[in-house]
Amino acid sequence: MSVPEYGYYRSVFEGLPTPFAYLDLDLFDANAKAIAEAAGDKRVRIASKSVRCVEALQRILDSGPVFQGIMCYAGREAIWLAGQGFDDLLLGYPIWNRDEIEGIARLVGEGRSIVLMIDSLEHLEHIERIARVVGVRVPVCLDIDMSTSYPGLRFGVWRSPVGGWSQAAPLVERISSSSLLRLEGIMGYEAQIAGLGDNVPGQALQNRVIRLLKKRSIGEVARRRAEVLEGIRSAGIPLRFVNAGGTGSFASSRLEPGVTEITAGSGFYSPLLFDAYRSFRYDPAAGFAVSIVRKPAPDIYTCLGGGYVASGSPGNEKLPKPYLPAGMQLMAREGAGEVQTPLRYRGGIPLSIGDPVFFRHAKAGELCERFDRLYAVSNGAVVAEYETYRGMGECFL
Repeated sequence: MSVPEYGYYRSVFEGLPTPFAYLDLDLFDANAKAIAEAAGDKRVRIASKSVRCVEALQRILDSGPVFQGIMCYAGREAIWLAGQGFDDLLLGYPIWNRDEIEGIARLVGEGRSIVLMIDSLEHLEHIERIARVVGVRVPVCLDIDMSTSYPGLRFGVWRSPVGGWSQAAPLVERISSSSLLRLEGIMGYEAQIAGLGDNVPGQALQNRVIRLLKKRSIGEVARRRAEVLEGIRSAGIPLRFVNAGGTGSFASSRLEPGVTEITAGSGFYSPLLFDAYRSFRYDPAAGFAVSIVRKPAPDIYTCLGGGYVASGSPGNEKLPKPYLPAGMQLMAREGAGEVQTPLRYRGGIPLSIGDPVFFRHAKAGELCERFDRLYAVSNGAVVAEYETYRGMGECFL
């Protein structure tokens, strides 16, 4: 669908005090539809860290049967989401806090579907001790490392120490011998495919190298996942799910026959970092607005606020960028500031002090940590206010 221009959003949000964050429901729904189609015959599990808004999560789940379950990023979050009525929750990362694990175990005992992530014997023994006190059998998911190693290069991220069946086998055996643990599924996140752009402007050589490495890595990822799956099946253990990838790896993850579900999160909002992918493009559904409060030079407009920088290794790509009106640029020496953000603009739309400038965040759900609500817009009007986790009084990490 067509992406709105500056005048559309300026009219829709006229009179709202800045700064504020917004969610364009028309683009959001279009992204959800595109993600559902890209999944092929796989289910899609929603990554909550990339959404961080209960109403937005529910809207995705309600949009079609392909969307099933949520991948949580924190133990307290999983407990809280269960209290909000969500089920089929998978912890995307190991947790250690005893109270959180005990709370999850008690919910499991009440019939809720919540699965803990593990990748070591220490995780298993710790969970087992808590499960024994609660008196329940706790489902777990084994995280498999999907990084690819080349001489002098680790292509991927540091996550699980379990790189294949030889490391997985002792953990699978330990789980199967326990009356307090149950292996529910396996997960492998191919971050070097799903989370790494390969069409970055001005980096033609690097883009070609990354595409080549991705192509080689896809085969290695599929081989490693199949090896672990074969080992588990040979041990006679049925799995409820095999989770793979992220929004950026749908094209390859959906082709693996053993995969049952793919995780998606950032693609629903489609932040700045997703502009750097060659194989797909979603619409920029979320953003924030700040107001012009100064004009120190004819082509310089200074906004109040705007310094909402994304996590990860530091670099200009983690800065939010002015989105509308088109042609706005950050100042190299100042970037996006904690209190003020100067912008250079020589575009054709006349601007005055008090006018809004719309930005896009570099990453997806982190934007919601800065604002207590998303103004939901559709068909040229604000139709709802979606409270973020922060707006509901929660901050998990």
